[in-house]
Amino acid sequence: MWCYLGGSISAEPRINDRIRVPEVRLVGPSGEQVGIVPLAKALELAQEYDLDLVEVAATARPPVCKLMDYGKFKYESAMKAREARKNQAHTVIKEMKLRPKIDPHDYDTKKGHVVRFLKQGDKVKITIMFRGREQSRPELGFRLLQRLASDVEDLGFIESSPKQDGRNMIMVLGPHKKKTEAMAEAREAQAARKAERQGVTAHDEEPADEVVEVTEVAAEAPAEAPSEA
Repeated sequence: MWCYLGGSISAEPRINDRIRVPEVRLVGPSGEQVGIVPLAKALELAQEYDLDLVEVAATARPPVCKLMDYGKFKYESAMKAREARKNQAHTVIKEMKLRPKIDPHDYDTKKGHVVRFLKQGDKVKITIMFRGREQSRPELGFRLLQRLASDVEDLGFIESSPKQDGRNMIMVLGPHKKKTEAMAEAREAQAARKAERQGVTAHDEEPADEVVEVTEVAAEAPAEAPSEA
């Protein structure tokens, strides 16, 4: 009967002396197939190339091992994983709450937030909150939701149609752009703003060079007068 007594199980491959098999199917540094060789021969080649012998397919028979710089391989793998996490798109559901008889100024402010969320590639849950006698006028909330959806139709669409939920009416808007596209556009806009600022700075510095040149010419002119006399 097998029993696990604790301790951590390493997910890292076996390398060099940790490989305990009589022979391996060896892959060279450039991916070339060397063939099945004794483990001792594989370790000898690893030492000759100043590389590591890394077990890349432990379940194969015999196990497949490759000659590589394992430290460099781990670093590059970590960088790729980090970049993948950085570019990973997480769709977020934002929420915006409105009243059926919302003030026009407040409506414009809330609509501005919805526009910003959709531009960022996020979904927006719109909640109309009814109070007191307002609950007997659900058409007010429905018309308000339809108006908002129409105002932002160039950025989003109705993903979940308006529906009553107790004292509230809820609608979900989805963005036309994917989160990854919105993130890419945001990075491009940031890079463009940075380049524009650097261009303005370089342009502002140009007149200073001209002033220096004019000053040097003016300083040399009086020195020639005595020699003519």
